[in-house]
Amino acid sequence: MAEPDAGADPWVFQAECAEAFARSWVVRGFAPTTVRGYTSLLTRALRRFDCPVWAVETEDVDEMLHALVVTGLAAGTRRQYLQMLRAFHAFVVQRYGTQVRAVFGVPVGDGGLDRFNRVRHAGDDAAVGPPPGRERLQAFFSFARSQVAVATDYQAMARDYALLRTAYHSALRVSELVRLDLCDVHPALGTSGKLHVRFGKAANTSGPRPRWAPMLEGLDRILAWYLADVRPLFPTAAPLFCDEDGQGLKTGTVRDRLARLLDVEGVVWDERFTPHALRRACATHQYERGMDLVAVQQLLGHRHIAATMAYVRPSQRFIEYAWQRATDSAVRALAG
Repeated sequence: MAEPDAGADPWVFQAECAEAFARSWVVRGFAPTTVRGYTSLLTRALRRFDCPVWAVETEDVDEMLHALVVTGLAAGTRRQYLQMLRAFHAFVVQRYGTQVRAVFGVPVGDGGLDRFNRVRHAGDDAAVGPPPGRERLQAFFSFARSQVAVATDYQAMARDYALLRTAYHSALRVSELVRLDLCDVHPALGTSGKLHVRFGKAANTSGPRPRWAPMLEGLDRILAWYLADVRPLFPTAAPLFCDEDGQGLKTGTVRDRLARLLDVEGVVWDERFTPHALRRACATHQYERGMDLVAVQQLLGHRHIAATMAYVRPSQRFIEYAWQRATDSAVRALAG
């Protein structure tokens, strides 16, 4: 192997790699605004280290994540830092790994990026197990409704009840739920009204993907009650679900409110669930009722059907139920 070049500047070399990385986005057809955003994010991520990316170790990444937490950056932003760092490191390994070893005399490792230094995602809960069943959610919502009548803070408890019912019956993500405004409720559309999800989750920085979510299973009546009796108790403001100051709720607040309600309910650990599990439960239960998988895909706002299939987790009795429905249908057809 050739001797390392003692006069080579690693920072200059890394800058050249970053420029090549940015050019690859242009070649792949990314919009100029996206390229500028990616370049800015990469620059900010690399500035967090006092060594080039191929020399970054696990402790360096952990320290960066801790610093971002202390700074107050949201989990989504911290995740973007990690994703950009992973992508750039993989680019350097594949395109310039041999050159780095030859010029600087060091092998390009894993960049300190392992399965432990990663930011938790709400979707991580999806792989834990099946979503709560219909009977479990019926019991939970019955309990939550009973709490509305006895809560010392009636307006907050009533808001939480309507919010969680909306999350389940419309299959909204928490990030979409908290960005609903009063103007997004359209009770006259469709057979039972619709919610205009103007800030649907985007993928690959493609921008918001708006969609219309139907108010299923009596959600129209729940929101009519909420808008008439509960929402006027909060300040006049745009958000559909707001706090005592009229500000839209945060995603973390929704998760915390649900967790505290489950604490009060006193259920065992296996019967607890997250707001994201309500979205998965909606998809699964609608599919079990016979909703077409493509319709479930549109309900969830997924671009690819494969993502929807990962959400749908029918119960163990689903095959028996499907067989019974098919048998009943065949008998009715034969009976004329």
